[in-house]
Amino acid sequence: MTDPFVGQLVFFRVYSGVLKTGDTVLNPVKGKKQRIGRILQMHANSREEVKEVRAGDIAAAVGLKNVSTGDTLCAPDSYIVLEQMDFPEPVISQAVEPKTKSDQEKLGVALSKLAQEDPLSRFPPMKNRARPLFRGKGELHLDIIIDRLRREFVVEPTLVSLKWLIEKPWAA
Repeated sequence: MTDPFVGQLVFFRVYSGVLKTGDTVLNPVKGKKQRIGRILQMHANSREEVKEVRAGDIAAAVGLKNVSTGDTLCAPDSYIVLEQMDFPEPVISQAVEPKTKSDQEKLGVALSKLAQEDPLSRFPPMKNRARPLFRGKGELHLDIIIDRLRREFVVEPTLVSLKWLIEKPWAA
């Protein structure tokens, strides 16, 4: 999640032990070590900086790079990888274009950030399409993406009707 005041937030749950500000963690899936800068306890719209979190706590770390949804973070000397999550494929698609030319680049950046944060949504490459396409789990999911584009990224998207061209016959 990207917070306008503190930057990139990575939410996590501590399964065992204690994690303190300044500790180094290992992402065994990506083979990268990183230092925990700040730890925040989130309470609805407010946040409280804490020095440590213990087993069972859910918190957010500021500024971790190369961390994706479902990654395991562990102590460098206690290598462990939890089972990966399987995310279902999206079932609905929507084409979108920016309302103004100035929103063109902002829309691309926003869709890229949303793709990192939301493993249930997909933003396939443009290829032969004139407009960006995003895919989700249902109409509500797509409505939430549109709302986030407006609210968090200050981009005014215009929804465009999709038209599919059948190129060759198909038989069941």
